[in-house]
Amino acid sequence: MTTTTSLTQDELKTLVGQAALQYVVPGEIVGVGTGSTVNKFIDALASIKDQIKGAVSSSVASTERLQALGITVFDANAVESLSVYIDGADEIDGKGHMVKGGGAALTREKIVAALAQRFVCIADESKLVSALGRFPLPVEVIPIAANHVARRFAAMGAQANLRLANGLPMVTDNGQHILDVKGLTIADPLAFESEINQWPGVVTVGVFAHQKASVCLLGTAQGVKTLVF
Repeated sequence: MTTTTSLTQDELKTLVGQAALQYVVPGEIVGVGTGSTVNKFIDALASIKDQIKGAVSSSVASTERLQALGITVFDANAVESLSVYIDGADEIDGKGHMVKGGGAALTREKIVAALAQRFVCIADESKLVSALGRFPLPVEVIPIAANHVARRFAAMGAQANLRLANGLPMVTDNGQHILDVKGLTIADPLAFESEINQWPGVVTVGVFAHQKASVCLLGTAQGVKTLVF
């Protein structure tokens, strides 16, 4: 008999992806996030695709994966609300606040999360932190504002670097750029998110405090642990 202590990180992601199916409401449209852990959920979702109406996706990559598995994808503008949004996180604290955007889909993720009555975060236990800030904070910016926003972070004692792809600024699904900010300790995620969102040129900051998780399914050596916030 295989024990969970021998499971790899990839296998833990599969476990939480499958566990998230219990939060999918039959007959409804489910909000689907982006990333390697969410890919496991999408694969699991295919097993019950005949029981749901379809999905709203937060990225081109997730949309393509959903459609390849025969799941109908709706535009977010066609949906008034969602019962649940299921997505991963780069960090999550003990209150359900998260840092997201490592996969560059933070703006669309925040939009779909705002449509949902419940955010279910799926992650492995390495993502659970006492305070947000260890993972470089993604901030999506309008290209002409990148240096200005970077200087504002520098004034806070942090270092913001433009995310590159093949030596050039990475372009998001929205046609914008991303700054990854190191050297932060985010003691008050709600206030921090509100402040950074007001800076001219910031499209979205990757702190999810206003759209925090209500549940986190955490992959651990002992199996899936459910945290409720």
